[in-house]
Amino acid sequence: MTRSVSRKKQPKAIASTQSLSAFVKSICDIMRRSNCASALQYVPELTWILFLRILDAQEEKAKGEAEAVGATFTPALVSPYRWQDWAAPYSDEDEHPQTSDGKPYGWKRQELFADGDGRLFDFINKELLPHLHGLDIDARTGLPNPSASRKQRIIGRIMTAVERVRVDSETNLRDILDKVHEIYIDHVDDTHFFTLSQVYEDLLLKMGEKNSDGGQFFTPREVIRAMVHTVDPVPGKTIYDPGCGTGGFLAIAYEHIARKLGQSATSTDIDTLKHDTFFGREKENLVFPIALANLVLHGIDQPNLWHGNTLTGRATYAALFEQSPKFFDYILTNPPFGGKEGKDAQKHFAFETSSTQVLFVQDILSELAPDGTCAIVLDEGLLFRTNESAFVETKRKLVDECDLWAIVSLPGGVFSTAGAGVKTNLLFFTKGRKTEKIWYYDLSSVKVGKKTPLTLAHFGLDKDGSALAEAQLPANLVADWKEDEANADKPFPSYASLLPERGTPQGESRYSWTVDFAARRARAREEMQPLLDEAAAIKAEVVDLKEQLKRLKKEKVDKEALDAVGGQIREKEKTVKVLETKAADIDAAVFDLKAVNPNAVAKVDDRTPQQIIGSIEQQGRIVSESLARLAKLLAAD
Repeated sequence: MTRSVSRKKQPKAIASTQSLSAFVKSICDIMRRSNCASALQYVPELTWILFLRILDAQEEKAKGEAEAVGATFTPALVSPYRWQDWAAPYSDEDEHPQTSDGKPYGWKRQELFADGDGRLFDFINKELLPHLHGLDIDARTGLPNPSASRKQRIIGRIMTAVERVRVDSETNLRDILDKVHEIYIDHVDDTHFFTLSQVYEDLLLKMGEKNSDGGQFFTPREVIRAMVHTVDPVPGKTIYDPGCGTGGFLAIAYEHIARKLGQSATSTDIDTLKHDTFFGREKENLVFPIALANLVLHGIDQPNLWHGNTLTGRATYAALFEQSPKFFDYILTNPPFGGKEGKDAQKHFAFETSSTQVLFVQDILSELAPDGTCAIVLDEGLLFRTNESAFVETKRKLVDECDLWAIVSLPGGVFSTAGAGVKTNLLFFTKGRKTEKIWYYDLSSVKVGKKTPLTLAHFGLDKDGSALAEAQLPANLVADWKEDEANADKPFPSYASLLPERGTPQGESRYSWTVDFAARRARAREEMQPLLDEAAAIKAEVVDLKEQLKRLKKEKVDKEALDAVGGQIREKEKTVKVLETKAADIDAAVFDLKAVNPNAVAKVDDRTPQQIIGSIEQQGRIVSESLARLAKLLAAD
């Protein structure tokens, strides 16, 4: 029988989102021909296969690092349940890699192949999956496995939903395993995406397109990095995401704090970081396992994630969240855009509304610790909308209980999976003091798309959170600035360079400004007060008139007199309503937080009409000449 032999050449590096997407598509093509025709079928299948592949690669890397310093490494999985045993391609060539116990990669797979068709399926369904499930729940007792490590429990939970292989033939499965094996974590450029979660996001997008379900969006990694660098979380504090998706915010925060700790980290620091720092909630059944997988693969041994509906409080699986605190020091999140909630969720909140994002903001305000800081992505509608009480009152609560110290206006199209028209903002606030001033920074003029995403450099930030030098800033960020002769020899006012100066004259620029929110509220109160005073005076008159009406009724005066007094009451009550509505509108307008740049420089076309006509005629001549040359070439043929 022919042996299954691996390719000798190294896999092609996956260096962009586009190349990764193309690579994933090639795997999906195999899935579609193997009894997994729809994304609803192949997403779960590819999820666990990808996870075990990258887990194996990461464990090998950790093992090598431990050996280099003479430390002991205890793997989460042992032979023959490791990817390198049963899934990796096999070869009998001398240079083929070997496992820690001296066997060639893929030895178990080759052994099963030699035993005949169906043996690989039998091994996965009857040995591998039961073993992985047993890392979480002991099949004999139905209780948590007492001998499993925390990491093993997480692996078991990730794999619990996988009951059997869905691929229809071992030939197709081996093709899939060979493709997935080509994903080398060291060969993936992680500037714009997560290795695992980006794959999954691509798949979920396909699933959404097939099922008209566009409600699940994911935050670009560079935006997350900018938010994390801005908040700058410190070690020893708790970090929470109430709608964590694939775990992007938590993973980036982990990297940020690990970088801060550096080589000086104590064993206690590392243990706290890996086990007691990161908390999250996620509703989607498909997304929850990938969040666990993503965080484990980033090095968080204990992701304290809760599976269920954050807004209703209804849990699907809460065992990993049992040690969570009541309040969190940092909340980093991007609630779903455009979501609608039913009464089951709304009844838990003071200001009822169907808007998912508004309810999430209320939830965050209840869970943010005193002096805790939140960074959140919100769509523009929530910021400017003042025609619904829940929107106004939620924002009032926010600015009354927290210092909303910065709002960053992002370009449309940053969230490509949400559609290019979605306009979003980043809000940063700290609980414990009222909002006095709000500093705004405007990035909305930057042109972005799928091939030209918003990067950390557009915020003026380097990977370590420091401010970039002028020469390192993206061309499409600084182009307009440099075209203006008035800015000659002036440094570009990037977000990173101005952030430390926010709220001061030095923090003002063409792209940044400060709103004196306390003064805005004071002006509104001054404008409202005469209306409220007039309404109060009329209300007092209405009270007197109602007393008069009672007296007249007792005296049994004629109907005409009663109607006259009743008419006065109705007119005055109508006037009161008008006055109070005007006052309420003035008050609500205070909470329109939309970023409207007062310093923006509009491009003005100062050409004369004759010059414009001349330009059009010139372009017309160019087109005509091109068409004439093309016609001549065609005639010559």
